[in-house]
Amino acid sequence: MSSSETPSGPSPEPPRSGGGASKAILVAIVTVVVSGVGVGAYVLGRRSANSGAGSDSSDTTEQGTSGVQSAGATVEGMPPPPPTQRLSPPTQGSPAVWVDVYQPAKVRSALVGNAWLQQQMKKPLGQGFASSWAAFFGSTGEDLKASFKGAVFDVVAGQLLDSPFRALWFVGGSDSNAPAFIVPAPNATAATAYEAMEKVASRGGYTSDKCPYGAPASATVPEGGFKIARWLVAEQSLYAARTADRIVVARQPNMVLRGLCAELTKLEAPANVDLELGFNSEVLGRETVFLTHALGLANGTRLQFGAEGKRLVPRGITGPLLDKVRLDAAPLSDDLLKLVPSDTPVLLALQLKLPESLEGAKIKQYWEGQDPGQVRTRQIALVWTPRGDADLGHEFAILWGRVEDAPALKTMFAGGNTLEQATLCKHQVLASEPQVLQRLQSACEGKSPNLLNAAGPVVEGLRAPGSVTIGLNTGHLLSQLLADGYWSEQQLGKNAPVPGSAPAEIEEARKDLETLPYVGLRGTVEGNSLVPGGFGS
Repeated sequence: MSSSETPSGPSPEPPRSGGGASKAILVAIVTVVVSGVGVGAYVLGRRSANSGAGSDSSDTTEQGTSGVQSAGATVEGMPPPPPTQRLSPPTQGSPAVWVDVYQPAKVRSALVGNAWLQQQMKKPLGQGFASSWAAFFGSTGEDLKASFKGAVFDVVAGQLLDSPFRALWFVGGSDSNAPAFIVPAPNATAATAYEAMEKVASRGGYTSDKCPYGAPASATVPEGGFKIARWLVAEQSLYAARTADRIVVARQPNMVLRGLCAELTKLEAPANVDLELGFNSEVLGRETVFLTHALGLANGTRLQFGAEGKRLVPRGITGPLLDKVRLDAAPLSDDLLKLVPSDTPVLLALQLKLPESLEGAKIKQYWEGQDPGQVRTRQIALVWTPRGDADLGHEFAILWGRVEDAPALKTMFAGGNTLEQATLCKHQVLASEPQVLQRLQSACEGKSPNLLNAAGPVVEGLRAPGSVTIGLNTGHLLSQLLADGYWSEQQLGKNAPVPGSAPAEIEEARKDLETLPYVGLRGTVEGNSLVPGGFGS
């Protein structure tokens, strides 16, 4: 995010290599997060104190000596900062997706020690992730002519985000494409780090005496209003604010204001979980609302991960269930595993209770909570290939584990978009395109690898009893998204054929991505909640 304002101090030199691979890796991780592509951690699992520090800087600088040594740092020769501006409250938007990092140091250590990431930092793939933000986070106190030593990264990630924090994405508003990073009840280290950045990099900012429109009733405005600082380093800006109960950092001032007014509960880690991804199904579109309602999932479903050694590993799916539990528990059949190509990027498999008869009136009664009579558990799977270009069509197939339902399925899916149908491996298949159906048929007939040919731990995990199972072939998923994204930027034209190969650095990056592991998450109905389970290669 650039600005026409004068940078605070001379342009910093490129980050020094003397910090070693670990520093470069950490800079890239935070770069990914700040850029709103906080899947860095996912790829690799493939991203005592006064808790009520106020806005008065004197409260911070007098707290302990355990924080950064740069508290009270100053920059020599800086021109006076520009005046603050009034920020018009944006529409609130709705909290939609969040990542809670309960053990930042443990997660950071796993990422830094990951050999795959260390290698990528020396290649175009890692350098592309770092991009211009490497200069921001790699800048040092010496570069900025400040009195503190070390990199800006050490202050932001090493101390400011060293206590549990949440990365929160909103839906609604064109300015909500990047997350707000919220540190609730910041400790002394975080508060001191905030003050250090404020004194070194603050270049103007914004004020607001209101929360965004539609903010929760619990949101309150502090006396004197919100003060949102603009931190400018190496011609890149971050915005930050601190109140009595939280610190918020984001790429845009509107996102900071949303984060300041967002409802936030205490971040308490479940046992053996270091990172969670949660979502609000009520605001992510009617498809998500229908799916969660159909499965009987209450709002609050979460994907859990843990840090083990030098990698993040899946722990499973958890969350509360509605009163009407429509999920059963069973292993995925070998017929289904034989039908799914091994390179399928996304697999969602369900054990779903439905009426014995799928006749329209029975289904309607069932969704309305009425008694439809006898029910039967059906194994249903969605295989999906996400594309990184909006002009490319969706590639998916529904695999229905009871072929006797074929006549009813033709009626149920008789919409404007015709689906290709066939019976394969004892499943009724409804595919978006003929080529998708052909890939499934090839896997079923053993002409191409299927999930029965996957790594032993993956097959074992898929065969374990579960109610909801998500399988992510992260290598093929990210490789395909990279290729689609590259060609979409070349403006080939809607009807122009995609060339057979991309430049060498893109092809090399794709090959590196394809070495990433398979990630499996499972939730099994037990009582009124899902019990998590994870697996992978």
